[in-house]
Amino acid sequence: MSILTCIAKLTAKEQHKETVLLELTKLIVPSRREEGCINYDLHIDNNNNSVFMFHENWASELDLDKHLETNHIKQCFDIIGDMLDSSEVSRLNKISI
Repeated sequence: MSILTCIAKLTAKEQHKETVLLELTKLIVPSRREEGCINYDLHIDNNNNSVFMFHENWASELDLDKHLETNHIKQCFDIIGDMLDSSEVSRLNKISI
């Protein structure tokens, strides 16, 4: 079974970047405790502090799907949904040679 990598890029509206950062950081601890979570790391862009990226690794696609249905994820995006300019999520599998 290959590990599923998820990269999520979230761009906050300039006036909401502090609130978005606060709400996103609240996701880290409960997400890391979830079944199948290998790592769940939040990053901020060095050139644009309105851009946040999650680098996540999950044991399976099912584990990531369950993560997206958790209360902490739903509550966060209920709060920040209108505060975002954009969001992009990529699900990736490592190519082994």
